[in-house]
Amino acid sequence: MSTTAAQVPGTMPRQIPFIIGNEACERFSFYGMRNVLTDFLVGYLLISLAEADRQPAAKEVFHVFVMGVYFFPLLGGFLSDRFLGKYRTIFWLSLVYCVGQGLLAFSIESKTGFYAGLFLIALGSGGIKPCVSAFVGDQFDQTNKHLAKLVFDAFYFIINFGSFFASLLIPPLLKSGYARLAFGVPAILMALSTVVFFAGRNRYVNVAPAGKDPNGFLSVCRTALFSGGGLNAGTVLFLLGDVASLAAFALWPALGPVATICLSLVIFLVFAGAGVWLRIENARGKHPDEDVDGVKAVLRVLVLFALVTPFWSLFDQKASTWILQAKSMQLPGWGWFTTASQMQALNPLLVMLLIPFNNLVLYPGLRKRGVEPTALRRMGLGIAFSGLSWIVVGSIQLALDGGQSLPILWQIIPYALLTFGEVLVSATGLEFAYSQAPARMKSVLMAFWSLSVTIGNLWVLLVNASVKNDGVTSAIKAQGWSVIATQMYFFAAFAFVAAAAFGLYARRYTVGDYYRKS
Repeated sequence: MSTTAAQVPGTMPRQIPFIIGNEACERFSFYGMRNVLTDFLVGYLLISLAEADRQPAAKEVFHVFVMGVYFFPLLGGFLSDRFLGKYRTIFWLSLVYCVGQGLLAFSIESKTGFYAGLFLIALGSGGIKPCVSAFVGDQFDQTNKHLAKLVFDAFYFIINFGSFFASLLIPPLLKSGYARLAFGVPAILMALSTVVFFAGRNRYVNVAPAGKDPNGFLSVCRTALFSGGGLNAGTVLFLLGDVASLAAFALWPALGPVATICLSLVIFLVFAGAGVWLRIENARGKHPDEDVDGVKAVLRVLVLFALVTPFWSLFDQKASTWILQAKSMQLPGWGWFTTASQMQALNPLLVMLLIPFNNLVLYPGLRKRGVEPTALRRMGLGIAFSGLSWIVVGSIQLALDGGQSLPILWQIIPYALLTFGEVLVSATGLEFAYSQAPARMKSVLMAFWSLSVTIGNLWVLLVNASVKNDGVTSAIKAQGWSVIATQMYFFAAFAFVAAAAFGLYARRYTVGDYYRKS
């Protein structure tokens, strides 16, 4: 490890403001672009499609893009841990990110250019994602780790600060016909974000990359599976995973390339992970015990991450399914409220209110009553609250399907429930994920945390593909409900089942503490 600036033990690191400032600008850039994406696709880029096909096509493009954003953390984590380190990975991929944002602004009439821009944004934004959170954690040690939770909360607060103003200010630009400016402003903010991050380069604590680590995560997994020769339960599961993941490509025509590749990867990871778990003790003696135990820690926490994926399938649809619902509702008539996309500003605003409320009022109040709001309890409850939000939004949809004209402000209720769930799951999960992995595996584990979002969006595409089947559609309509309302209630049930499973697994989970020593 190399430290480029002296730091007083037990105090807040002086370099944190540079990282927070960088994140605020980057999040404004990302959410400014993301929150107008569905509207832009429906009203501009996909205008050549039949009207009935535009919304489903826009929803598919949006969720494929989000899947990419949260898939590329695997690449970013690998580059960071193996070759570049966190700082250089963040800096160079931020430049790729800047090019992507700029390309959107100059390609509003070109599908090829626009989709290329989305790809570069997914690569840049996704690639830096596991590194930024882990980079924040690297600035702390055992003497000041008690301050890390405050910074992770502040980190999440500033993410939503940027998201709030982006959600409020960028959609009216698109609504007014300034599509190029609606994407140009986020491009400028991304350039500013990169400059702020670069300005703090001489103050950061930089943990050197492990390089080609003979005792790294993949090395230990490989030893566990294949040392000793011959077939065993672990290698059989690994081989079955290979076959099953290849078989998933038969779904390519229905799902498209991105969703099919992600599904194939998920299937492989499930089988391979199970195989490694069965054989992990076989790696002892060939690798240090601390590295074997580190892999075991990662595998155990991956089960938790898998159970969080339904939450993301619900959460990310607020920028697609919920916007499309809001477009059929009545705007409040306020001068500054001109488009349904601005409802998304409610989410980051509530986050900024709920984080201090939880830390200053709710959690201390629970502790006084003898209830400790542990990270796992918060995350399980957050998944359940996301399910409640979809019960409400499904009920709104039933009313709309029945011909009622409803004010858009009815969506405040599901937004409040979903946002409370988000604070419990996402803000907690960032710090929890960092704390559960040894130093050499932190970026990898943070990448898997991001991959859980990709899988959540994969569930959305799988459900959407299933309702395209005529038999499924006919069965739904026979019950008197619309396909959209049925999907909403399905996702609510999905979340409740996941919350119950998460709670059961969490009761047996032993929480680790892998903050670095001073």
